[in-house]
Formats: sequence, structure tokens, C-alpha cells
Amino acid sequence: MSAPELSSLWDEHMLAPYPSGFRGVDIAGVELILLDADVAGLVQRELHGGLDDEGVAILWGCIAALDKALPLIGDDYCATYYAHLRTMAEHVAARYLPAAT
Repeated sequence: MSAPELSSLWDEHMLAPYPSGFRGVDIAGVELILLDADVAGLVQRELHGGLDDEGVAILWGCIAALDKALPLIGDDYCATYYAHLRTMAEHVAARYLPAAT
């Protein structure tokens, strides 16, 4: 995914209101609002210069947390919001995969 495409996903995310009623909610040991903040910060870092090794490691941890929590979110809007967050995280992470040989 190109930087303009990631930027477009980011713009969409910024327009989406945080799911009401999900502040402070923990699902399967994942505090949703903190996960949102972590992924948002990592996407911003990627858009403004890229991630270092620690950022990449944190990003993969966020993806694992999203994969754990997403199937358990029972609210449609909240699930869609976090699926979009997962899509952004996946696109950033793809930039840091080793090339196939």
C-alpha cells in the first residue's frame, strides 16, 4: 500500500467517532481505547518517517491484540471501527515484512 492510500485510510479513521460506550472497555484482556491510541500513534509515525524496530514490534503486538478482541466485539459499529484499525495496522506491517526470495 502506498503512502497516499495509508493517508486516505488515516483520514477516514479520523472522521469516524470513537464507538460510544466503549471507553474503558476491556475485551479478552485488551483495553480497546488504549489499543486504538497505540495503533493511531504507530500509523502517524509511519506517515511521518517510518517505524523503528521497537515500533514494528509494538505494531505486531497490536495486530495480535486486534485479532484476539475483534471476534468478540458484539457491537456492529465498534467491530467495524476496529476492523478498519486492523486494516491500517496490517498495511503498515506489510511494509516491514522481509522480501520473499
